[in-house]
Amino acid sequence: MMKKTSSEAQNHKDSVTGLKRELAELGTLYEISKAINSSVNLEGVMRQVMKILHEKMGMERGTLTLLDAKTGECVIELAHGLDKEAIGRGRYRIGEGITGKVIEAGEPIVVPNVGNEPLFLNRTRSRGDLKRSNISFICIPIKLDQKAIGALSVDRLFQENISFEEDVRLLTIISSMVAQAVRIHQLHEKEKEKLANENILLKQELKKKFHPANIIGESKRMADVYASIELVSQTRATVILRGESGTGKELVAHAIHYNSDRADGPFIKISCAALPENLLESELFGYEKGAFTGAGATKIGRFEMAHGGTLFLDEIGDIPASTQVKLLRVLQEKEFERLGGTHTVRVNIRLITATNKDLEAEVQVGHFREDLYYRLNVIPIFMPALRERKEDIPLLVNHFLQKANQENRKNVKYISDAAMQYLMNYSWPGNVRELENAVERAVVLSTTDTLTPDIFPIPGIKKNFQGSSENPVSPQSPKAAAEGFEGPLPELIAEMEKKMIRQALEKTGGNQRKAAQVLGLTERILGYKIKNYEIK
Repeated sequence: MMKKTSSEAQNHKDSVTGLKRELAELGTLYEISKAINSSVNLEGVMRQVMKILHEKMGMERGTLTLLDAKTGECVIELAHGLDKEAIGRGRYRIGEGITGKVIEAGEPIVVPNVGNEPLFLNRTRSRGDLKRSNISFICIPIKLDQKAIGALSVDRLFQENISFEEDVRLLTIISSMVAQAVRIHQLHEKEKEKLANENILLKQELKKKFHPANIIGESKRMADVYASIELVSQTRATVILRGESGTGKELVAHAIHYNSDRADGPFIKISCAALPENLLESELFGYEKGAFTGAGATKIGRFEMAHGGTLFLDEIGDIPASTQVKLLRVLQEKEFERLGGTHTVRVNIRLITATNKDLEAEVQVGHFREDLYYRLNVIPIFMPALRERKEDIPLLVNHFLQKANQENRKNVKYISDAAMQYLMNYSWPGNVRELENAVERAVVLSTTDTLTPDIFPIPGIKKNFQGSSENPVSPQSPKAAAEGFEGPLPELIAEMEKKMIRQALEKTGGNQRKAAQVLGLTERILGYKIKNYEIK
């Protein structure tokens, strides 16, 4: 067998070395490709990329530097083998140092020995004394659409036989892959920012929608409600809304939430009368997997959903006795266990409840726990029935008329004097909700641009009012009639006030203090109105 010459042996050795290098590069590119395709989390992806470069190719301190478009600085986003303090020091202006020049020119730079390169700044201070270092530094631009957006850099132990060309070629391929990961990350961040902005806008719209100014009514009774909303919104106290069904208790609950410091938190609501006892408890407190037949997975309850926000319990007077005990504990301890669970869950919520029942009577007969009643009745707000604030009916009718037009693609413009009188004389046992339904039904059934009395099928009211339905009134300047009086709305309200004041004075024998109590006014305001209307 012939012996190989020294040159042949060297060529064979170089061939083997080259093959090993190619295999190592292929393995590196494959692993990096898998890492980049595995997630949209840029930080997690790049940590894997740097680790692969270290383990597969012996490259140290792999570093990702990105250009901040807002500040114009080149900032180290992450680096393999550097602590947070060192990374924080890694900031460069464009054109400053090796990294800044690579990003500025869009071309790679190789520093065979950093100890002999004055442009190498060593901002991170991670390489000790550069004069004694034996380190090579390779920096490759990261480009998107032919524009450098950052740089990928690595350290290598300086050796005479290292092929920097091969390293640059490999890192250039990797930088193009990293560029796509950066693009995906940027698109993902833009989408997150867009969703966050949309979320902020939606919350602002909700705040506007449920702002007290958008709750219709200018009567004194509603003014008292608005004052209460403003007062309690700035506290964290438990609120109970009292009043008949259809008076707008849920609107007030929304208004309190969206005007409080919890406005950015969730608003969760549930009707205690809408669910049977067993379902209500699981809806409020949630349950663990296997807690009962059909519980195939753990479910969080409304209390957990409302963490950091507000929980609104409507129809609280209908809550079963067994659930009352658990509710009392949550209010006292701020904690509970899910059904079938042993883990204690702590919550931070603001509780608002509502009821149309006489809770005091329910306590007396033993249907409602007295201790729970006192826990809930911290700040009561009483919602007036519509019959107690009839001066708000024209405003409500006009609002519901416009709303019904929009929702049903109708164009009803007016309501006749007789129709307004018809609505003013009805007691509205279903309150605002009944009035809204009546107006919407009338708009849908109307074949003209004017609502007349005959289109309101409300039982118990005679329709032989004075006033012609042929005299339409625009919602923007509404006219109405009550007790035989017809005219513009301000005149109607003034006439009604004068009549009510005279009746109250007659009832109390001219005693203004008692008359003020009857009318729900202060004695000072009543005196002002008597003087203004020249009532004798």
